[in-house]
Amino acid sequence: MSDSFKTIEHKVDFCVVGGGLSGMCAAIAAARNGLKVAIMQDRPVFGGNCSSEIRMWICGARGRDNKETGLVEEFMLENLYRNPNKNYSIWDSILFEKVRYEPNITTMLLNCSCNNAEMDGSRIESVRGWQGTTQSWHIVRAKIFADCSGDSVLAPLTGAQYRVGREAKTEFNEDIGPEEADNNTMGSSCLIQAREMPTEQPFTPPAWAYKYTSCDDFKHRTHNLSETQNFWWIEIGGRLDTIADAETIRDELLKIVYGAWDHIKNHCEKKEQAKNWAIDWVGMLPGKRESRRYVGDYIMTQHDVESEGRFDDLVAFGGWPMDDHHPGGFSYTGDPTYFYNAPSPYGIPYRCLYSKNIDNLYFAGRNISVTHAALSSTRVMATCSLLGQAVGTACSIAVHENITPRQVYEDGYISELKEMLMDNDCYLPWNRRDISEMSVRAELIASNGNPEQLRNGIERDIDGEENGWKAGINDWIEYNWSSVQNISEIRIIFDSNLNRMLRTKKLSSDQVNGEGDPAAASARDMWCCYPLDQKPKTVPESMVKAFRIEAKDSNGDWAVVYSETNNYQRLVKIPLNLETEAIRLIPEATWGAEQVHIFAWEVR
Repeated sequence: MSDSFKTIEHKVDFCVVGGGLSGMCAAIAAARNGLKVAIMQDRPVFGGNCSSEIRMWICGARGRDNKETGLVEEFMLENLYRNPNKNYSIWDSILFEKVRYEPNITTMLLNCSCNNAEMDGSRIESVRGWQGTTQSWHIVRAKIFADCSGDSVLAPLTGAQYRVGREAKTEFNEDIGPEEADNNTMGSSCLIQAREMPTEQPFTPPAWAYKYTSCDDFKHRTHNLSETQNFWWIEIGGRLDTIADAETIRDELLKIVYGAWDHIKNHCEKKEQAKNWAIDWVGMLPGKRESRRYVGDYIMTQHDVESEGRFDDLVAFGGWPMDDHHPGGFSYTGDPTYFYNAPSPYGIPYRCLYSKNIDNLYFAGRNISVTHAALSSTRVMATCSLLGQAVGTACSIAVHENITPRQVYEDGYISELKEMLMDNDCYLPWNRRDISEMSVRAELIASNGNPEQLRNGIERDIDGEENGWKAGINDWIEYNWSSVQNISEIRIIFDSNLNRMLRTKKLSSDQVNGEGDPAAASARDMWCCYPLDQKPKTVPESMVKAFRIEAKDSNGDWAVVYSETNNYQRLVKIPLNLETEAIRLIPEATWGAEQVHIFAWEVR
C-alpha cells in the first residue's frame, strides 16, 4: 500500500502566490488582458486582511477625490449593491466569484500553501503547493510569477533578495528611522467585532485571559463601543518574528482580546455603556502589518513619499500617512502609533515591483521594495490593490512581448502600461489618459452643460477643480461625424462619489488612532461593530443607475442600440458592432441624486 499523495501539474502564463487584495488584482488584471493565470492561496477565502478571517477595513489615500479606483472600486461597489448590511460572508462570496468566474483564471488553488520552487539559474520554473483539503500536491509552471503573499514566501525559496526590520536612519537619511538598524517590525492584531443587543449581555472571561481592572491599562487606546471601534491596537509581535513566531503571537493576542473585553464589560469606568453589547466575532488569525520586504531595482524611501513620488515610471499611488506602529505594540504604554505626514497622493514607481535578482518575479502588496519608513504608508490595502493591478497589467505586456519584468521598464513599455492602467480606471496622478482618435475628431455636443471635459483625459475632480459633465436626468451627450464610423466599444466613467469615505468630523488628538480613525470609520464600506440602529449602506446616490445609448440609423433616425436599467459600477465598457454617423448617451435615472455627473464618455 502506497502512502504517497497525488501530484497535479498546471501550466499557465502567470502564477500568483497569495490571494489578498493585491494578489486578486494581479490575477484578475492579467487574466482580463489575455493571460492564462493560476492563483495559489493558503487560506479558504480571498481578501487577506479584509476577509472574514481578519476583518480589517480597507484603508487608502486620504483627502478629497483621492480614493482608489480600478479593480478595488469594482469590488467595493459590488459589495455596496449586494451587501447593504455588511455581512462578511457575503463579502467573501463577492471576492470568491471575482476570481472563480474570471474566465482566464484557469487554476484557482485555495487552501494551498506554497512550499517549494524549482529554479533554472535566476529564473523560477515552477512552484509547488500542498492543498490540505484534497491532500494533494500542486505544481504550477509559468512564464512569470508574482509573490503577493505578504510574507514574501518565495524569497527564501528562490534566493530573491529581501529585507526585514527597520533601516538605520543614516542608511537612506530617513529621520524617522532608529539610530541603529534592527529586526523590529510593526506587530500583528486579532480584531474584535461586537454587536449591540436589546437586552443586557453578561460576559464571563476564560480563565486564561489577562485581567485588566483599570482604564490606565489602556492609555492612548480608545475602547468605547460603536460602529467605529475595531480594536486595531490589540497588537503584538513587533519585537518577535511575525512569521516564525506567528502561533505564539496569536496565543498572546487572544489573552489580550478576551482580557480587553472583560475590562470593557466588567471593570471599565464606562461599563454601563457596554451592558447591552456582546462579542459577535473574534479573529483567530492575526492580521499582519509587516514581515519580509523584497529588494527591487529601486527601494522607495521616506523622502520619495514626502516629495510626492513624481517618478517617470509611476504606476500606482499612495496617500496614507507614514503610520509607524511601535514594535512594542500593546505592551508599550505610550502612543501605539505615530503619524508622520505624507502627501496625498504620492506616486509609487514600477521599479519597486519586480525582483532585483530573480528574472521573472514580480511582487505586490506590503512586501514591495521599500524601506520600513515608506512601508508604514504603502502597506494599506487600497494602495496594495493598485500595486497588484499594476503588476498583473505589466505582466501581460511582458508575456505578450516575451520580455522580463525589468525589460518592461528598460525597453520603453511604461507609457503603454500607464495607458492600459488608466483605461481600466486606475488613477495615475499627474498623468492624462489618451483619448481615442475617433472621439477626438468628433463633434461633441450636449442638450445641457459643457461636455468637453468628458474627453480631457482626467476622470475625477482634482484639487477642487471639477471634471466631467453635469446635467439633468434625460439630458444627452452626443458624438457626431461627417461620415459613417465603425464603433466597436463605448467606455464610460460614472460618478461613484470618491469622497464617500471621508471623515465627517474633526478628530480630537486622543481620537487619532491609526487604522482605527473613528470619524473616517463611520463612512467605511464595511463595519467593525454593529449598533442596534445601524443603517444599511447603499450604492452612492451620485451613480447613474439607468441609461440608454442611441445611434442614428441609415435613415437619420435615432435607434436604441444599448439599454441598462441597473448599473452600479463606475467603469462601464460596452462592446458594440455598429456603423453610424452619430451616437448619444442619455442618462435616465440615478441612485438618488437629482443631477447626473459623468467623468468620461468615449467611443472607439
